[in-house]
Amino acid sequence: MKNKLLLLFFLLGVFFPLSAQESEVLISTSHTSLLLSTSQGGELKFLYYGRKLTDADVHAIVSTESGSFSAYPVYGLNCPSESALSVQHEDGNMTLQMEVIGVETTHQEKANLTVISLKDKVYPFYVKFCYKAYQDVDVIEAWTEISHKEKKNVKLNQFASAYLPVRKGNVWLSSLYGAWANEARLVQEPLEPGMKVIKNKDGVRNSHTAHAEVMFSLDGQPRENSGRVIGAALCYGGNYKLRIDTDESEYHHFYAGINEDNSVYHLKSGEVFKTPELALTYSDEGLSGGSRNFHRWARTYKLANGDKLRKILLNSWEGVYFKINESGMKQMMADISSMGGELFVMDDGWFGDKYPRKTDRTSLGDWMVDKEKLPSGVGGLIDVAKRQGIKFGIWIEPEMANTQSELYEKHPDWVIKAPERDLVLGRGGTQVVLDLGNPQVQDFVFNVVDELMTNYPEIDYIKWDANMSILNHGSNYLGKDEQSHLYIAYHRGLENVCKRIRMKYPELTMQACASGGGRVNYGLLPYFDEFWTSDDTDALQRIYMQWGTSYFFPAIGMASHISAAPNHQTFRTIPLKYRIDVAMSGRLGMEIQPKNMTDDEKELCRKAIAEYKEIRPVVQMGDIYRLLSPYDKLGAASLMYVSPEKDKAVFYWWKLEHFMNQHLPRVVMAGLNSESRYRIRELNRIDKYPLSFEGQVFSGAYLMANGLEIPYNHNVDKPQKNEYSSRVLYLEEVDK
Repeated sequence: MKNKLLLLFFLLGVFFPLSAQESEVLISTSHTSLLLSTSQGGELKFLYYGRKLTDADVHAIVSTESGSFSAYPVYGLNCPSESALSVQHEDGNMTLQMEVIGVETTHQEKANLTVISLKDKVYPFYVKFCYKAYQDVDVIEAWTEISHKEKKNVKLNQFASAYLPVRKGNVWLSSLYGAWANEARLVQEPLEPGMKVIKNKDGVRNSHTAHAEVMFSLDGQPRENSGRVIGAALCYGGNYKLRIDTDESEYHHFYAGINEDNSVYHLKSGEVFKTPELALTYSDEGLSGGSRNFHRWARTYKLANGDKLRKILLNSWEGVYFKINESGMKQMMADISSMGGELFVMDDGWFGDKYPRKTDRTSLGDWMVDKEKLPSGVGGLIDVAKRQGIKFGIWIEPEMANTQSELYEKHPDWVIKAPERDLVLGRGGTQVVLDLGNPQVQDFVFNVVDELMTNYPEIDYIKWDANMSILNHGSNYLGKDEQSHLYIAYHRGLENVCKRIRMKYPELTMQACASGGGRVNYGLLPYFDEFWTSDDTDALQRIYMQWGTSYFFPAIGMASHISAAPNHQTFRTIPLKYRIDVAMSGRLGMEIQPKNMTDDEKELCRKAIAEYKEIRPVVQMGDIYRLLSPYDKLGAASLMYVSPEKDKAVFYWWKLEHFMNQHLPRVVMAGLNSESRYRIRELNRIDKYPLSFEGQVFSGAYLMANGLEIPYNHNVDKPQKNEYSSRVLYLEEVDK
């Protein structure tokens, strides 16, 4: 009876102190549950995370499970174990002993927020452990809010967002690693004894070399569409650390949060330190099931304007690089308009007065139009775009400066620099990072966007770049006792700027670019509509990078562009049809100089753009099903998107290896309605004759059991033959 009353209090949003008797805290979404136990004067204990529990399940678990692990382990009275939180009190004491003092649950529009309050048994030191359970998507966000009332500062030495024990068995970890132009490579490995650490220390960008998102496959080697999976994504744009400690116990111990290296935080009395959210999801439909959960959550809650279809654009960078000029921009706008595109983005090279931007060595910070290059200015280009029936976008890099710039000459104290040391310089040998912990710098960065939008309110799109790490540890703004706050202060400042921009310009489309895929994270994406997946536009390599990215991020945010051949990064020559088919699996765009294309190539792109507009709602708003992984090295890769209503689907297939008499697996489909019948249509067809199943109707049950036999090569005239082949099939439900 007591437990039923406790649950009733939660429903009413009541805060209350707990009695000495242990009680459960059940946090649930539509299909998942997290179960904790609490008691007055006791620790908060973890009991369960997984498939949604019934009342009977809860009773049985509470009766039989001991709750061996703290839900938020602290340092000091169990020193050999890893901890989520460690501090040093003003008197030098380095121990914590947290007890539960109350629980509060409130109901927001589509989420329940449960806050469990803890206090140290001796010191006036407090932690609020917060859980936000979304009722329409199967994601629970967990974070902490740390505060104290001690007389002097308390040092936070370690401050993870959350901890999760994962029961041992045959548990595998899926994570992403890489480098610039080779981001989001998938690695899958069994969890072995010892410590696994995934980290970032870049300071500005955090997803080139690793990602703050992982998936745990609980039933052995990962499978895409079956098996139990726990997914975790840290919502932070700065330095992070994920730890998985496989010790002598029956569990793997997972910790996620801000990287504490060189970031000891001096917490003032009364100040609240909020850690980033750790988003958790569970699925028994394999890795793709976990991805679908993250994608729905992202589109609904974590991606700016996630409910709006993205435009098809042409970006100028690989077409002209820094060689911006008015006639060239007009020509590119006319070309993308003629092919059915909807947006043109003028990239780097348009600005600078005293120091015109002709290379990467000058001008960052001087955001005024180079009148020599653009006599009619940005306004003149917007007028041209309007006449062409398209929108206009522009590139900026507002967090950075060059030492050869008017900004640096006026404000050398605004850059991140170690005192008594020479500057360590970045891109071009002159680039520096502005100190976003400084409110004056925050105002400057906000004003870069605000002045553009005030002067040119018809700008539709901003590409926001960041091309340098923090290489110098030092802030002219922070005091001598706060220098270790640099990384945290930078991202707090950046978030403040982004919030101000979004408050004033909620409809503005913004892309998070950071030397390519350096800012693909859920800390910054609430302020951006999409991200630049990688500076590498090579279609073959993009299959691998976009595959990895899709584990946690939806196609609507994944900018994927048709580029030139030979490719600008790999120098690989890939036929246009293949490049189109890869780009159409994300947010379609172009990264090319159209005047260098033949009429036939432009016509193929025109048809592809028209067909992408038809499938765009399915690709950008649909559910992903990964079918054949490129990492399995079976010679091909395949995935599909299915509409939420399961009445439409788009199937992609790319051949990866080229041999005589090779044998590729037949790919079965997934996610369809087994009772429905679907008509097949090939998109971007270049073959002389339609495929044998063109226009044919198959049941969803058949397609999910048998798939279709995909020809290994294209049936084209000999001069057009090459080793590459790819297919995009559109499935539409027919009347039953």
